[in-house]
Amino acid sequence: MHERSSGDELANQLRRELDRYSPGGKLPSSRALVERFRVSPVTVSRALAQLAAEGLVVTRPGAGAFRAQPRSAITPTGDTSWQEVALSADAATELVPRTVDASGVLVSLAAPPPGVIEFNGGYLHPSLQPERAMGAALARAGRRPGAWSRPSMEGLTELREWFARGVGGAITAAEVLIAAGGQSALTTALRALAPPGAPVLVESPTYPGMLAIARAAGLRPVPVPVDADGVKPALLADAFKATGARVFVCQPLFQNPTGAVLAPERRVEVLRIAREAGAFVIEDDFVRRLVHEDAGPLPRPLAAEDPDGVVVHVGSLTKATSPSFRVSALAARGPVLERLRAIQVVDSFFVPRPLQEAALELVGSPAWPRHLRAVSAELKSRRDTMTAALRLNLPELALPHIPFGGYHLWLRLPDGTDENALVTAALRAGVAVTPGRPYFSAEPPAAHLRLSFAAVAGTEEITEGVRRLRAACAF
Repeated sequence: MHERSSGDELANQLRRELDRYSPGGKLPSSRALVERFRVSPVTVSRALAQLAAEGLVVTRPGAGAFRAQPRSAITPTGDTSWQEVALSADAATELVPRTVDASGVLVSLAAPPPGVIEFNGGYLHPSLQPERAMGAALARAGRRPGAWSRPSMEGLTELREWFARGVGGAITAAEVLIAAGGQSALTTALRALAPPGAPVLVESPTYPGMLAIARAAGLRPVPVPVDADGVKPALLADAFKATGARVFVCQPLFQNPTGAVLAPERRVEVLRIAREAGAFVIEDDFVRRLVHEDAGPLPRPLAAEDPDGVVVHVGSLTKATSPSFRVSALAARGPVLERLRAIQVVDSFFVPRPLQEAALELVGSPAWPRHLRAVSAELKSRRDTMTAALRLNLPELALPHIPFGGYHLWLRLPDGTDENALVTAALRAGVAVTPGRPYFSAEPPAAHLRLSFAAVAGTEEITEGVRRLRAACAF
């Protein structure tokens, strides 16, 4: 049995038996617990640590574990009503709002209740994560000379070189900063490039987490529609002229949520339009490593084709590994790099060196390409299973584009569908889905759903999840 689940079961058993001991009374030794419950010393250690964290036992090195003293009477709740005034004072005039709406982000981060199929997840299921390789990499990293010392503010040179090679073109390690995940990198980029109150052009629809970042920074997201070939250049040019914006945020590869790939002729146009507007393009290259087996050669990042420093590139390891493996990179050319660096240093100092060392160990190991190949094949299988199940059970849902990378499908609902009611009904039927509204910075043209096929256990769960969604629909 997995050590973690065994530790939980032992903690539950010991919790039920605590009444046998008086406050301050000594519990059986770890060795006795190992022999009695036939578990490992690690399991015993986990269980005691859990009870200690709950305040039920106290552990003393060299002496053992003891039942904790009863807690004193609960202190009466104070009066916090004064905070309502303090937190809302001058709210009407502030450029950077102090109240942040995180609902669009929480949709893909919140774990569904037990028994609910997770079609709203934004990360790989644990069975798809390279857990063993990450564990081995972290162990090796911890033994590296200087692994626990302070890294350079920009990040480890070797890791910056690895990310620079991934971007390609003329990007060098000197033009790369290591950041703590893609969300952190996007936050740094937007703060560096646009002052509070400024407009920022965004794809429509687009990633809700980026919209939340922009609004939290006091920026005004301005939508530019996308189709199956990515953002529409003519509308992008019109938006720059109408707003005077100096930043455009885009996902040229397997765009979230549509899955679109920016067409070759549009790539050239986007760079030209931004350059003529004197604007930056923030390229969120978030799922390059989640390409499907049948995708064929991928286009290079926009940053690889940009000699003039128009593109600020964001790349990350998180989507291809684990939500807790938060290592990403910012790549930029010219004076903007120093501004990015300064903001990142003020916000977070640096990414912990052991995590950077572990990233180097992971991507340099033979397990890394094997993992990417396995995920590539599995994602294609899951995509095909979900597509076939939707066509069979829910032909009313329009699927305008089937992506060759990423981890989700973007569905248009029939006209007149109550999106929120459907999401609620689906949850009652045992499947969690993501509503389309949070992906739009203005009024959406229609109701949509985003269905993820990466966070579930396998293809059987996908088939069952679509069946439950069918039961929830009342078209």
